[in-house]
Amino acid sequence: MPKVTVDGLEIEVPQGATVLQACELAGKEVPRFCYHERLSIAGNCRMCLVEVAPGPPKPQASCALPAADGQTIRTDTPMVKKAREGVMEFLLINHPLDCPICDQGGECDLQDQAMAYGRGHSRYDEMKRAVEDKYMGPIVKTAMTRCIQCTRCVRFSEEVAGTPEMGMLYRGEDSQITSYLEKALVSELSGNLVDLCPVGALLSRPYSFEARPWELKKVPGIDVMDAVGTNIRMDVRGRQVMRILPRINDDVNEEWASDKTRHHVDALVRNRLDRPWVREGGKLREASWGEALDMFAGQLKKAGKDVAAIAGDLLDAETMYAAKALLAGQGSNLLEGRQTGLDYDVTSLAAVRFNTPLSALETADYILLVGSNPRFEASLVNTRLRKAVRRGARVFAIGAEADLTYKAEWLGDDLKLLGRLPKSAADALAAAERPVMIVGPGALGAGALGAALKAAGPFVRDTWNGFNVLHIAAARMASLMLGYAQPGGIADIEEANPKLVLLLGADEVGSKRFGKAFKVYVGHHGDAGAAQADLVLPGATYAEKHGTWVNIEGRVQRGERAVFPPGDAREDWTIFRAVSDLIGKPLPFDRFDQLRAAMVADVPALATDGIVEMPWSPPTLDAKAEGPVGYPVKDFYLTNAICRASPTMRRCSDEIVHGVVYEEAAE
Repeated sequence: MPKVTVDGLEIEVPQGATVLQACELAGKEVPRFCYHERLSIAGNCRMCLVEVAPGPPKPQASCALPAADGQTIRTDTPMVKKAREGVMEFLLINHPLDCPICDQGGECDLQDQAMAYGRGHSRYDEMKRAVEDKYMGPIVKTAMTRCIQCTRCVRFSEEVAGTPEMGMLYRGEDSQITSYLEKALVSELSGNLVDLCPVGALLSRPYSFEARPWELKKVPGIDVMDAVGTNIRMDVRGRQVMRILPRINDDVNEEWASDKTRHHVDALVRNRLDRPWVREGGKLREASWGEALDMFAGQLKKAGKDVAAIAGDLLDAETMYAAKALLAGQGSNLLEGRQTGLDYDVTSLAAVRFNTPLSALETADYILLVGSNPRFEASLVNTRLRKAVRRGARVFAIGAEADLTYKAEWLGDDLKLLGRLPKSAADALAAAERPVMIVGPGALGAGALGAALKAAGPFVRDTWNGFNVLHIAAARMASLMLGYAQPGGIADIEEANPKLVLLLGADEVGSKRFGKAFKVYVGHHGDAGAAQADLVLPGATYAEKHGTWVNIEGRVQRGERAVFPPGDAREDWTIFRAVSDLIGKPLPFDRFDQLRAAMVADVPALATDGIVEMPWSPPTLDAKAEGPVGYPVKDFYLTNAICRASPTMRRCSDEIVHGVVYEEAAE
């Protein structure tokens, strides 16, 4: 490892590190605009200048200069200070001084670094140039006069998102960043461009002019828009979540988030259930909590043990445990979380989870996709797969052809291929050291789990488990750990003919199921579940309660409450606690911490801080699988009740998925 001296401090740096990284290891701050840890090196902005000896007697760009043994690096000399001031002066030549009205004000890299490293005045007296703003779709708003051509957005689009739809036109002073033919960005990760932009050139269109950063309280949470478990930060003003940003977690989401994760936030205050509703004469009417709970308790007593609960896709583990405890008091274990009708075997949880850690996916050298389109089922899994492809991994896929943002060899659309892979795929698998198979929800729905497990042999090794099942519901793994699974799926519950069905935020259950049962919906949005219920009790979204979620890897994560539920809505578990009193079978917890303690006592794995250990002991299932396989995610932006209530998600669906053209008003 090379030894270098940074401002008099001698340190060892990894082989291949740059001078900028060496400075950071030494605890020295080096300003930069174009450099980003997760993108390729461009060397555009020249802000990261340092003095290096041996070398020419001039400042050098540290981001592109390899650290070599014996180097002496200075970051604080008068030459470096003067050079950085000069670079900053050039960057500000055409930049409009509109910080008071710029939405980036208060969290702008350019603003901060101009204060720390720039001059106190400008010597530029010429006319400033102006660049026309570009239209980039419903997520990204532009103010291109502010652009400093750092090309972070271009590199992210090409390298991470895999949708090379941005680039630079012209030369010199006329240089401009633009999307291809100035069309809307179609990437499901385009919101990350706003975080990457070090100036106010790319802004969040839905969030613009809504709040300033110093007005916001920051609350950590876990995203529920898919099953990856993206770590997020909810920025709150008053009683409203104003925006959602990703938190850095290299093991899960790195520092990215999908557009659905970021911009469903406007639905948290729209189409909300904020009071109880009772169905009379086929129509819902408002009711008080007293009346609603009395009706709920009466129906529970009347139903006896003929009670069932269906868990929705966005639920936390505590809510499911409280509902399970309520049903246990009735003598019922009719619990199901796979509301769309899936019925795969769950006797071994390791056989139905994502066994390869997400951070290890990018080291895979062979990838077999079975009935999965990870780009829309788990966007941040797809970014990991794309990394693996860029490192040389080969991708083979069984299913309908789709744009995955990387090259894949499509083997066909028949699940019979699982039993006997074509020669090209079989030969590549035999030579692979870290092979990965991803069984998607399309394959699970077609009953291919047994065939996939039979073919899993070459993917499971002593120190490597490459067999992975990709779920799309945030609540799925926790629901399976809590026993929300019947052998025959929801059909078993339908066959049991329950008198009362508890819909726990379950909006994807067919309205014709459980036709004669009394349906109680506990949820937060007036979606399909509320439309078919006889009694509607307003609950809390994931942002309005503390909760535990388990992602596809089996990683236990916890989120905090950012705001309180609107109106008369209540946290879901408190509803079950209140009704248990009315039926004379009180649940053994009065506070949330008591609920979590009871849950952990029953299911100790949910106390884990990280990935739960699940021994690899796959069951022997029917290995017959044939026929075409489809993908269940038809519209990435409208996959759950929250998204369907979001104006931003609806516009993304219209414009990006369905090709609706929106006319922009002249300003």
